[in-house]
Amino acid sequence: MSKIVITCAITGSIHTPSMSPYLPVTAGEIAEQAIGAAKAGAAILHLHARDPKTGRPSAAVDHYRAFLPTIRTGCDTVINLTTGGSAVMTLDDRLAAPLELRPEMCSLNMGSMNFALYPMLGKRTEWLHDWEEPFLRESDDLVFKNTPRDIEGILTRMGRNRGARFEFECYDVSHLYMLRHFADRGLVEGPIFIQFVMGVLGGIAAEPEHLDHLKTTADRLFGQNYIFSVLAAGRQQMPLAEKSAAMGGHVRVGLEDNLYISKGVLARSNAEQVERVRALVEGLGRTVATPDEARALLGLKGAGAVGF
Repeated sequence: MSKIVITCAITGSIHTPSMSPYLPVTAGEIAEQAIGAAKAGAAILHLHARDPKTGRPSAAVDHYRAFLPTIRTGCDTVINLTTGGSAVMTLDDRLAAPLELRPEMCSLNMGSMNFALYPMLGKRTEWLHDWEEPFLRESDDLVFKNTPRDIEGILTRMGRNRGARFEFECYDVSHLYMLRHFADRGLVEGPIFIQFVMGVLGGIAAEPEHLDHLKTTADRLFGQNYIFSVLAAGRQQMPLAEKSAAMGGHVRVGLEDNLYISKGVLARSNAEQVERVRALVEGLGRTVATPDEARALLGLKGAGAVGF
């Protein structure tokens, strides 16, 4: 099989509040954990920013600039900046840092959806920040807006105008059809990198049968012109990563998607999850891709063309 690309999502702004003392918040913590994940085998680092004083998700360019140069100095891993940010941010907020910093890659969510995080309320009784519990409680009325106009704007402003490639985040089968729509319009070119996002209430459940269906649908829509990876939020993170690797796909792990390393045991770092998934995929006979091999596979512009 081909080399397998490990993506690590370092610090969440959508999937997780700061519900673990090991989730990095400050610039120093984010940089340290990102470099650690890279050394453990992550070829791509998916990054959000946080306000170091409050722990809240942040779109501020200065918060990104506080850790990106350190990461770039400490490793050669591909930097993938979010354009999702948080469901409570405007699109202009979400794009402020990527537009200025011009990363090699960006995430791109392929449809609007309910984003229901309130079931997490039953999993935690202590909070690190005072905004967390109200944020989760209000998520029963939260719509994550990603309209066709939004998607076209990101493809044009970040892709055509700044040379970024995309991690197309597909939370359900309908998102694959939206991606096909933009490919038909000539706004998406191969190789297409699809991230099957599973396990968020409002999207497709993290079940093996659903992964089979997503893969079959993508095969029909994109033929040989795409590469897929799997992100399973929560306890199915490792089982579905292993299934993805066995299917010839790639994997994403990280504290954005799952705070645990095993049942009831918090992961102490992003690197710990990368090490675990690396052992799983190597046990299947897959070889982990280096950052430069990932760049070649995905057709990236190279680290010398970024703005940080």
